[in-house]
Amino acid sequence: MTRLLPALLIVLSVSVVSAESWPGWRGPTSNGIAPPGKYPTTWSQRESMLWKVALPGRGASTPVVWDDQIFVTYGQDGKNILACHLQGDGVRFWATEIGVERAGKHRKASGSNSSCVTDGKLVYAYFKSGDLAAVDYEGKIVWQKNLQKLFGEDTLWWDLGTSPVLTQDNVVVACMQTGPSWLAALNKGTGEIRWKVDRDLGAPEEAAQSYSTPIVLKRDGQETIYTLGADHVTAHAAADGKEIWRVGGLNPTGHKYFRSIASPVIEGDILVAPYARGDTVTGIRLGGQGDVTKTHVLWTEKDVGTDVPTPTVKDGRVYVCRDRGLVTCLDLKTGKKLAEVTLEKSRSGFSSSPILADNLLYVTREDGKTFVLDTADALKTVGASELNENTVATPAFVNGDILLRTFDHLYCIGG
Repeated sequence: MTRLLPALLIVLSVSVVSAESWPGWRGPTSNGIAPPGKYPTTWSQRESMLWKVALPGRGASTPVVWDDQIFVTYGQDGKNILACHLQGDGVRFWATEIGVERAGKHRKASGSNSSCVTDGKLVYAYFKSGDLAAVDYEGKIVWQKNLQKLFGEDTLWWDLGTSPVLTQDNVVVACMQTGPSWLAALNKGTGEIRWKVDRDLGAPEEAAQSYSTPIVLKRDGQETIYTLGADHVTAHAAADGKEIWRVGGLNPTGHKYFRSIASPVIEGDILVAPYARGDTVTGIRLGGQGDVTKTHVLWTEKDVGTDVPTPTVKDGRVYVCRDRGLVTCLDLKTGKKLAEVTLEKSRSGFSSSPILADNLLYVTREDGKTFVLDTADALKTVGASELNENTVATPAFVNGDILLRTFDHLYCIGG
């Protein structure tokens, strides 16, 4: 493990400190909601561009932000890299090697698809190679483990997509694949394995595989981990990983190729699960014990689903972007369609997940074009901005700025 430093040592500024952060892939609320602020609705390579820095390697992870530090992962010279950039100007402060890179198979993917996550003390980065590490804010590795060496090789047909999530005490990783599948929790400070539970649910062939990221939610003083994949949603106690309840029926015909990419979202006591390669979205009431499929499925809507982009939800409204640009608003309690719009046609699809900032929905296409829709006005397009660079990463929103990561650059876009 080698630590890489820039030629010019830069001292972190303590004068630019904000209470806002984007600590993981889907932001501070884990459902794609931006912190309050006035965010730009149009930009270009010259307009509203605060800074732009080249990234020396490929990755698909979302930038993670804490105070004035931005963390991003990529592969460089055959190594997995976790890098820290300064929010003020984008200059790289440090870069740390975390194991040997295992390159992506898919043309849109990489060995650094998983987004890192931070608790303000350490940054936790996970790679397709199986390497998971905790790194401090100066770039020093506190602990590192390779989960594939510990628990078995990756059998996914495509590239690792799930990101680690944090509970109060642990960092949790989900592995849902053909063959042994599991959830595992490691102590945040030491990397000690606190628990590992099997998650083998009998889904056929590729349907057993999932690229989705779990959600951690604290309700009534208890932390619960919610996971989508292998034709089920399962809820697990954060303390020991024990399954509390499950909902099946997401693949009633036993389709062999219903692998899941999009992750669930939660608001209040309802979880929204996209499934069936973009054909269905299901609303599930939280709670219960054991198999609650018959009692807790509130609604299922067909032909409004999403395969890759994860929905966002706020104030009882679910916003779903299909891979070809059909954007739909659903009522959270009933699944009823409230509004729908088809974005301009293109050869490029949508992989980034939508972000909601106040009443504006931001949706980024794979060619780097971002559409801004007014959710208060029937999803009317109020902005469309092009960067003309390929991206599949979900942007991060902090302090009125948008951090957008392409295959080649990290951009900071401001008002």
